[in-house]
Amino acid sequence: MAPNNVFRSYLPILLILLFSFLSLASAANVAFDGNTKYVETTTDSGEALWLKDARRPALYTQNFGDCQGDSLINVTRFDAAYYRDNMTVLFHLEGSTNVANESLMMYIGVFAYGEKRFDLVFNPCNAQIYSLCPMNRSVPIEANGIIPVSQSDVAGIPNIALSIPDFEGQAILRIFANSTQSQIGCFSAVVTNGATFSHPAAVGSVLGVFVIIAIAASFATAIYGDYIPTIRTHYAHSISVLVVFSVFHHIFYTGALSVNWPSVLPAFWSNFAWTGGMIYSSSMQDSINQLIGNNKGNTSVVGAAGSGSAAQNLGGGYSISQIYKRTLSGIFERDPNSLNDHLMTLRAAKIEEHLVKRALANSTEGYDWYGSPVKSGVPLPGNYSGFAGTLVEESIPASNAFMTGFIWLLIALVVIAASVVAFKWILEALVKYRRINETRLAYFREHWIGFTQAATLRTMIIGFFVIIYLALFQFTYKGSAGVTAIAAIVFFVVFAGLSSIAVYACYYRLRWGHFIIRHDRLHIEKGDLLSVIPGIGFALASQRSEKADLRPSLFSIPCRFVHYVDDDPQRVEIQQDEDYIKKFGWLSARFRRTRWWFFAFWLVYEFIRACFYGGAAGHPMTQVFGLLAVEFVALIAIIKLRPFEGARLNALMVYLLGFSKVATLALSAAFDVRFNLARINTTVIGIVVIVIQGILAIFTLIAIVFGAISSYMSLTRNHEVFRPRKWEPYRQRYFSHLEKTAPDVPPVHPPTPTPEPPKEPYFRVGSVRREPKIEDNDPDYIDPASSRASIAPSAAMGSRLGSRRNSLRTATMSSGNLPYGARSHRTSWSTRDFGSWHEAAQQSNRSSQFMSGSRIMPKSSDGNLQDRIEYERVRTPVVKAPTTASAAGPLEIRKMRDEKGKEKEAPLAERSSEEDGKD
Repeated sequence: MAPNNVFRSYLPILLILLFSFLSLASAANVAFDGNTKYVETTTDSGEALWLKDARRPALYTQNFGDCQGDSLINVTRFDAAYYRDNMTVLFHLEGSTNVANESLMMYIGVFAYGEKRFDLVFNPCNAQIYSLCPMNRSVPIEANGIIPVSQSDVAGIPNIALSIPDFEGQAILRIFANSTQSQIGCFSAVVTNGATFSHPAAVGSVLGVFVIIAIAASFATAIYGDYIPTIRTHYAHSISVLVVFSVFHHIFYTGALSVNWPSVLPAFWSNFAWTGGMIYSSSMQDSINQLIGNNKGNTSVVGAAGSGSAAQNLGGGYSISQIYKRTLSGIFERDPNSLNDHLMTLRAAKIEEHLVKRALANSTEGYDWYGSPVKSGVPLPGNYSGFAGTLVEESIPASNAFMTGFIWLLIALVVIAASVVAFKWILEALVKYRRINETRLAYFREHWIGFTQAATLRTMIIGFFVIIYLALFQFTYKGSAGVTAIAAIVFFVVFAGLSSIAVYACYYRLRWGHFIIRHDRLHIEKGDLLSVIPGIGFALASQRSEKADLRPSLFSIPCRFVHYVDDDPQRVEIQQDEDYIKKFGWLSARFRRTRWWFFAFWLVYEFIRACFYGGAAGHPMTQVFGLLAVEFVALIAIIKLRPFEGARLNALMVYLLGFSKVATLALSAAFDVRFNLARINTTVIGIVVIVIQGILAIFTLIAIVFGAISSYMSLTRNHEVFRPRKWEPYRQRYFSHLEKTAPDVPPVHPPTPTPEPPKEPYFRVGSVRREPKIEDNDPDYIDPASSRASIAPSAAMGSRLGSRRNSLRTATMSSGNLPYGARSHRTSWSTRDFGSWHEAAQQSNRSSQFMSGSRIMPKSSDGNLQDRIEYERVRTPVVKAPTTASAAGPLEIRKMRDEKGKEKEAPLAERSSEEDGKD
């Protein structure tokens, strides 16, 4: 065997051994690391248990802020942690002061979901915090404490709080001067358990990948091809980047309402912050802070408690008299005669002996369960009110929001324009070096400047709502004068510029026509929502006349509509107008033929939303109920219009996005502080909002995937071979759908068939066939009915031979003495009978033909039977009697034979008018 083959065969084994060795070495380093600190505790059974000092606490604090504003202590670090495994609460405080000498009293309170769960008042001297006993400006403050707790102390903290995402809690440290018995310092930190909905690095990256796919698919369908109407058709059915960002903007900027959000919502929205231009960059924020200066605005305008300002009611406030009355109930001043308290004190001292070095611990030593001071202009940690509270997760002050969004919008415009230009020159390079065909994307390479302009303006349309809202929010927030002036200029340029373009786009198409006022009536009809839920519908009288199935109208009101009439009926449709598509296709290309003007409606709708979000900031009820009315009316209007040509875009924009907006606003009303809803209940409502918006986001990602697939089919529309081949039926179906929806003509429904009357039980005989009997072939058989006279042929066709009268007549006129119903049979055969057998054979044949030709026919349409006998025989002419006899009726004569075989004429019957009258 070759050495190379031997090496390849043993390579997997060598790799497994190598990884095993590295794992063991890593474990050995951890086990024998002398820098790892442990603490000893005892279990309920009394066994010793060693725990890592840097282990993750069950609950711990992160970022903190000043909740007094004029604190006499400058705190640089404040953290607290609750360890469930050894039932201890640890806190750490570092800072400095300008107070010469002051004895203190300290208070620590832990709040969860708006309720106090744990609090403690103690003297730092009794707790062996010597840097605060007394506090002196010459001694740096470095306080750490270990507070043993019992089950009764933490009974108010439910077990679910240790695992629920984004635990909503605060730890408040208050410091009081004994000389004046007044508060001289207040600091608040957010409490968390480590579980959170906020994963901007992971979730934001995934969203970014999908957005790039959507942009690439949309751009590819816009530049592929050389016939503009065909390009427009395929572009209209690709995924719309505008719709994608509208969904993401709706999710993130829901946090612009000035209500007190539960902690789960800002954490969830932080995953979508980058789509709204709220991307944190330390260098960018430092530059904006230099522009703004010290005027950070007032976060209380939007309902948030700002860091560095007085918050007297934080945590329900405090009472000085209660603080100093509870001094003697501190944990380090318990009754020494109590055995349990004595054991707890010894246990706390032992733990403190091992954790006293924690004062120097930091992230480099493995302990990173602490935060840092929040910057000026950011709300207090744990407060999530208004848009300022939503930006807490991004560490962006509300005063910097406009400039942050504006700068990132400018960056996006530059990146988009540069990408289009770069793509053009890359294609030219590939053509020059003959890597691609010279005719490949020739139309795009020739008109690349127009495509660059369209992409830039399309980006401005996407960011229209964001930049208008941020500018209006800056006006309301009243921050720096320089930033406010920039916001005013940007607001005017963006609003006036895009509005003018939209108006000109409408004028360019409608200039060769005129408007008329049409009178109509609006009917409010009974209807069903989703064919299940009873509801109402709206329809114009002119449209009701065209419907096959009219719904009952509850009432109607007169109305007038402005209708456009084109002066040139032969004008080319807008979907085929190449000149208009070149100029304004970036605005109207995705909409239906009869809804091409929807971009103007969309700009007005987005502007109204931005006015409520930004202009009414600080007035939550105005925002919520005003926007609720706007979104409800817009939802009905957009459902009625169904503006997009693509079915996926209509489903996403019209139904899912519209429902999410209305439902989110309705639920957000419960977060207003005036309703004073329990924070546990608000958290439940917040999770419902997350579910609604999460489902919307998932459907958006699915729509992007299907949009990319359909774009791939559009890009291969000129390929004879399509791969994968299993998708060929779907591709043909997709192209058929494009051809069907592009004209935007109402579908032609077949006429409704007239309902047939219900069928009732009935019986009808179609035909009856008579089989020949034995007597039919017997020449000696005498028919009992032969002794009566037959009626005239004209009357025989209208009579019923099987009637009761004929039966009685047959019985009366029969020969012989046979009883009624009996048949006469021939006598015994004789020599004479055999002699005349041949002569009788011919008569027998004629008789057989006569009997076999008889049949019963149906009367006509009344279901009754009419007896009709057709005689197939040689008949003699009817000899009429003299004039006197003819008045009584015609007489039919038939040839008969006597006993000697001679023919003679015998009358059969005579039907008089009297008998006819008796019938």
